[in-house]
Amino acid sequence: MKIPVFVIHGFLESGKTRFAMETLADEYFSDGERNLVIACEEGIEEYDEEILKEANATLVVLEDKSEFNETFLTECQKKYKSTQIVVEYNCMWGLDYLRDMYMPKGWFVAQVITTVDASTFDIYLKNMKSVFMEMAKDSDLILFNRSTEDTPAAVYKRNMRAVNPKAQVVFEKEDGSQLAFEEEMPFDVNADVIEIEDVDYGIWYIDAMEHPEKYDGKTVKFTGMVYKGKRLPEGYFVPGRMAMTCCADDTTFIGFLCKSSYVDRLKLKQWVTVTAKIHVEKRTEYSNEEGVVLHSTNIKSAVKPEEELVYF
Repeated sequence: MKIPVFVIHGFLESGKTRFAMETLADEYFSDGERNLVIACEEGIEEYDEEILKEANATLVVLEDKSEFNETFLTECQKKYKSTQIVVEYNCMWGLDYLRDMYMPKGWFVAQVITTVDASTFDIYLKNMKSVFMEMAKDSDLILFNRSTEDTPAAVYKRNMRAVNPKAQVVFEKEDGSQLAFEEEMPFDVNADVIEIEDVDYGIWYIDAMEHPEKYDGKTVKFTGMVYKGKRLPEGYFVPGRMAMTCCADDTTFIGFLCKSSYVDRLKLKQWVTVTAKIHVEKRTEYSNEEGVVLHSTNIKSAVKPEEELVYF
């Protein structure tokens, strides 16, 4: 039997307990499950007994790191026979301690959530940056709660994507509603040459796929890997990147057609920096739909990026 473990971590008073209670109160999450909540620290907010009862949840509170061990988890499984686990983890115990922890048979980490108090984020980032980045890089969801209209959400989201491109980043107001904000592109779309940083390639690719007209007639510069194949028309190649769409075993090459007089000089899988004029054209390679076609103006050899994969 597979038993999902949901790990919630974040600094003290970042909203971990509230998030855990809201999750347990969700009928879709708790319906028919025997939930076990392991709280590794006590904050100001306490668990609501009524919510625990309705969610068929048992709460176990630990006071010391030494209590959170393999023997304890095994005993929990024997005693409570839970079908779903929520761990409110104390990040000051160290994330390696959690990663290396033995899980009882059937237990697996289904999701890692990092909660952030948006009102104190800058202070924590300044004083405990390494601890926070360690949390964020493994997260599936980064939740900025207590957000307001003054929260620089676009900047925070961009920072999180640089640390963990695959994480979903959500901003929530005090009343539980999501903060609406204009998501700025991490590059200047109106620049004479739109320069795409390695970490932003995935963002640009998706935006150009969805809104090709935004880039029509503009010049772009980015680093990519050369793809050449018999299926491509003569005089064309595709500079692109390998993208992780689900997991390490599920990757795909993403890029746009590029017309160049230098195609014969390029080698398969060679890394190049491409400067090109963007045209929007209807192509058979795009299933007879309109899409971005690059017309190169300059191609130079480039060094392989530190992180070859891109995420969404």
